[in-house]
Parts: sequence; structure tokens; C-alpha cells
Amino acid sequence: MLQKKKNKRLFFFIDQVLHVLAILTTYFIYTKATLDFNSIFSEQSLLLITCLVFLTRPVSIIMKTIFTKWNISKLTENNESLKDAGMYIGILERLLVFVFIITNHWEAVGFLITAKSVFRFGDLKESKHRKLTEYILIGTLISFGIAITVGLIFNILT
Repeated sequence: MLQKKKNKRLFFFIDQVLHVLAILTTYFIYTKATLDFNSIFSEQSLLLITCLVFLTRPVSIIMKTIFTKWNISKLTENNESLKDAGMYIGILERLLVFVFIITNHWEAVGFLITAKSVFRFGDLKESKHRKLTEYILIGTLISFGIAITVGLIFNILT
């Protein structure tokens, strides 16, 4: 009754959070385990959370600001892309690259770049899409560069 198409996702995520809380509560009740807030809020975990949050919307805003130099609205005109898909793809890429760097899996970063290149090559191999290809390449390199830098800084500080 309360759930409508507009708030369906919100109710789904609230439901999932409540499930996790119920599982955690049950675990702590039956195991007599205690929660050590000092370890949860250690310098390392706070740094990790800060890096992860920074790599989401703040970097998206930074990149959007960088790209105001070019007007790409003509290039993406009549594009049947999902709304904000590029932003979400960029966020996921940065988070994956960051995790790969802090876990010392550099080969996975190379795999991710290769996979993205293969998917994009089919879409952009025509010469009329050269500017869009350059835009995507610049965006990818900046995005990966920021994620790698943040990952290296995290590794140095921890």
C-alpha cells in the first residue's frame, strides 16, 4: 500500500538494511560478542572511508568541472544512453581501481582498462566519433589516474 513505483527502490534498500541489522543483532545476542568501536573507528578505517567517499561524487564533480572546457552536448546528441550512466560507470571504475591498488592487484587495473577499451572500441571506431573517443579517453585516464593516486596515498599512509 505504501510502496509505489517512485519509492520502490527506497523500500527495497530499507528492507535490506533491516535484514542485515536483524542478522547482526542475532549474531551479537547469541555469541555474546562485543562491538569494539575503537577498532571500527581507527585511523585506517576512517582513512579508507574518506578515500571511498572522495572517489564517488566529489571526483565526479571535479571531472565535470574539468570537462566544462569542451562542449560535448553536440557529440552526445541523440544518444540513447541511460541518464547519468557515465557518472555511475566512472564511480564504479574508480572504486574498483582503488580496491585493486590497495590490495596490490595491479594486473586487475590493466584488465579493467582493457575491458573498457574493448567495449568502447566497437562503439567509437568510426572517424566521425573521434572527438567523443578523445573525450572518453581523457575521462578514463583522469578517472583512473585519480583512483590510482588515492590508492597509492592510502597505501603510503597506512
